[in-house]
Amino acid sequence: MAAGDRRARPCRRRERFCRARRPAERGPSVRRGLMEFNLRHLRIFADVVATGSVTEAAARIGLSQPAVTQAVVRLEKQLGATLLDRGHRRVEPTPAGALFAARAERALARLTEAASAAGPRLAWTATSAQLAAFVALASTGRSTDAARALHIAQPTLHRAAAAIQKEATRPLMERTSRGFVPTRLGSALARAVQLAFAEMDQASMEVAELGARDVGRIAIGAMPLSRAVALPLAVARFRRSRPAITVRIVDGPYVELLDGLESGTLDFLVGALRNPPPSPDIEQEALFSDDLVIVCGPAHPLAGSVTVTRENILPYPFVVATAGTPTRQHFDRLVAGAPAGGPGLIESGSMIFMREMLLHSEHLGCVSRRQAEAEAKHGAMHVLPMALPGTERVIGLTTRRGWRPTRSQAELLDLVREIAAI
Repeated sequence: MAAGDRRARPCRRRERFCRARRPAERGPSVRRGLMEFNLRHLRIFADVVATGSVTEAAARIGLSQPAVTQAVVRLEKQLGATLLDRGHRRVEPTPAGALFAARAERALARLTEAASAAGPRLAWTATSAQLAAFVALASTGRSTDAARALHIAQPTLHRAAAAIQKEATRPLMERTSRGFVPTRLGSALARAVQLAFAEMDQASMEVAELGARDVGRIAIGAMPLSRAVALPLAVARFRRSRPAITVRIVDGPYVELLDGLESGTLDFLVGALRNPPPSPDIEQEALFSDDLVIVCGPAHPLAGSVTVTRENILPYPFVVATAGTPTRQHFDRLVAGAPAGGPGLIESGSMIFMREMLLHSEHLGCVSRRQAEAEAKHGAMHVLPMALPGTERVIGLTTRRGWRPTRSQAELLDLVREIAAI
């Protein structure tokens, strides 16, 4: 066995340990992806595809031909697919191998760029387990939480994170009274690792799809309107054709959903688009337009009114979206200048909470028309006959720039588009 193989053996043991004790996913900061694969094996496979020869790849890497062949075989066993066609004079990737190589190349390129900026050797010495530990610590800020998320002991986590920092030329993490906080360089590295994780998740999905197997998951950031209108029906139809794929719906403030998208823990967002876009790293696709309406419970004094004006609604308290959201900005303009500081407010992004408050009180609500109509069909609330000009919003899809969906991800996106157009 070559010296390089002997040095790599402890790293492989650590990676197997992390994989064996990996927990179920606990939130948008944890995604398996690259943890499933030995980084060294990915680089070896990429070199074989690039050179078209096991012999040339072995010479280029400085390993024996059997070591190179063994690395590729291990990847094939992990994926349950043949990656290389060895029947020709030169080695050629199979269709599955070509898909996997393209994803692996994107993941490794992203990882190498960020790791090289942190330290010249880091891209070549870091293991998947070490990078996973670093990301977990950067995401949670506490070693206890990070170790629990990965199901490893705290000393193991600290050794892994310390190995990453040892190869870096500048600090990647700072210790504060509240825990660990990544530096700007550390944040960039953590994000690159997360995106590489996501890319390799997609690699596994694509190889499985080619073999008529469905594996993996699709993670969607869902804003309020999408949860009530387009997304449930789209997911229901998707599950009929892809029952084995887990669909994870994540709600929360837009800023958090955007961060999940940009870090690769969410695949796409569905909801109100922002103008201008908040980041150069995202792309937005319009699906339909919607406006806002004022709603009340079916027993509210205004429920039977033929017309409703601004003066009619100001005496009543409101359930409204939290500050900073597009809906709240429109509402604030509507009640600006109201006497005594305007109506009393309850801030909530939960449609369920709003519905129950309207049913059991004289509160009013301000929500999107399509969202309100979905509730009104069941008699849960009443849309007041009051026009709110200038409240139109564009609803659509938000994705990462350059993101390439798998076949199943593309199918779900098409279903969302189809249903949104109805």
